[in-house]
Amino acid sequence: MSARVGSLRSDPLVRVLWLARPLRARLILAVLAGAAATGCGIALLATSGFLLARASQHPNILAIAIAVVAVRGLSIGRGVFRYAARLASHDAAFRILTDIRVRAFQRLERLAPAGLRTLRPGDLLARLVSDVDATQDLFLRGVAPPLAAVLAGTGAVIACLLILPSSGLALAAGLLAAGTLVPWLAAARARRTGQRLAPARGEFAAHFTGVLSGAADLHAFGAAEPAAARAAAASAELARMERRAASGMGLGTGLSSGAAGLTVWAVLGLAVAATGTGALTRVPLAVVTLTALAAFEAVTALPAAAIQLGQARASAARVTSILDAPDPVRDPAAPLPLPAGPVRVRLRGARVRYEPGGPLALDGVDLDLDAGRRVALVGPSGAGKSTVAAVLLRFCELSGGSATLDGAALSAYAGDDVRTVIGGCAQDPHIFDTTIAGNLRLARPGATEEQLASAAGRAGLLPWITSLPLGWDTPVGAHGRHPVGHSGPRHTAHHARPRRPRPGRRDRPARPRPGGRSRHARRATALKRPVPANVASGTVRAVARRAGRLM
Repeated sequence: MSARVGSLRSDPLVRVLWLARPLRARLILAVLAGAAATGCGIALLATSGFLLARASQHPNILAIAIAVVAVRGLSIGRGVFRYAARLASHDAAFRILTDIRVRAFQRLERLAPAGLRTLRPGDLLARLVSDVDATQDLFLRGVAPPLAAVLAGTGAVIACLLILPSSGLALAAGLLAAGTLVPWLAAARARRTGQRLAPARGEFAAHFTGVLSGAADLHAFGAAEPAAARAAAASAELARMERRAASGMGLGTGLSSGAAGLTVWAVLGLAVAATGTGALTRVPLAVVTLTALAAFEAVTALPAAAIQLGQARASAARVTSILDAPDPVRDPAAPLPLPAGPVRVRLRGARVRYEPGGPLALDGVDLDLDAGRRVALVGPSGAGKSTVAAVLLRFCELSGGSATLDGAALSAYAGDDVRTVIGGCAQDPHIFDTTIAGNLRLARPGATEEQLASAAGRAGLLPWITSLPLGWDTPVGAHGRHPVGHSGPRHTAHHARPRRPRPGRRDRPARPRPGGRSRHARRATALKRPVPANVASGTVRAVARRAGRLM
């Protein structure tokens, strides 16, 4: 029993549903309002049948006055309760989506960059956006509609049982078939597709994002057409799976309509037979038949909901795989305090494996970084330059050897503390689609305008920023493409300056501002001028494929 309970709790949809505990009042309200809305629809059609059948007998107006008022009230109540159900269910779903997305983003921030090496950017984006959005089907279609259908369907069956027991039993059998058997058949038809749809969506997003982000390089190397062909193949596979999922929905809709039609005919036949024997009159005949017809409104959406829940389970599994991913670097339980003043960093026999049993990304590296020095780490692509930087920034753990900060093991310090004294400037920084000030405040959210100006001045960007019409409020666009004359690596150094890290690391500083000087002169200026203002008396470690890039 305990193993079964543990397996149930590990189900991705159950884990997502568990997050809704603080919002169960809203979900209960959504269920009750949905049942009331469906019940009003059933009662509206039944009352309309009563009104028409009774009016055909030309009674006194007082005999149908209550039915006339009831029709108006039920019409209004149906709309009000439907709105309340949608409002409560969507409010709960969006709140839970916010919680899931924040947890996923916080987890990604913890895992990056070493813990995300196996995920492509497009697939990661699909997990964070499309897969998280897909989990809302659990609350919009998987919780409220089935429970509301049970309540409303039960009410319709009881009403028919009170009028004609045989018709109530027929309606119960039809609703049970349309509400359980038909959704199961539709979900079985699309089960394999539903499990593969989310990964296929991520595969397409990975190819499409790769083509867009690497368009220039693909054209330069003549690889644009093969890349576009791979993206087109992924798109065709995704479309094929979506068509198969749609066929399951079509099957569910057809079977549900068939079950409704057969049930209504059965109820009508039983009612007509009872009328022939005198057990039923014309007015109850109309009421029981229209009640049976309207009752299937409660189960119409269940086949599509069953299919979408299968897809939501696959999406939830992809999201929880990120939430459950192990930390690439674990902070110590009692981290050491950071040393005061300039620090000294040592690597001795450093070895790194990104996967257990995998090849060594670093093999026996020794490195000394003393205060006031500039150290260039030169090597071809794949030599391990970025891995050395990842070790220094505590983005990955050593598989062998040692790394020390002022004589103490680097692993004895908290990662966030280490990154306050060791800064990094990547070759291809990510600049967010917001203002210059918004990007700079990523390093210190509460930075004042004076602190921003001080950081920009040390980066050599202040004159350029003040020359812009909007100044600090200038939008930089995706990847910083909007402002003219912007330099990515220089802006990354700009990101780091409010924290004032002491040792610094620059990854191939080959994009200084345009000018009329030679390429090597511009690169030398990029290395020598801004960095000392940033790290003061600290250390600069530059990374490049060739020594000529630093001269």
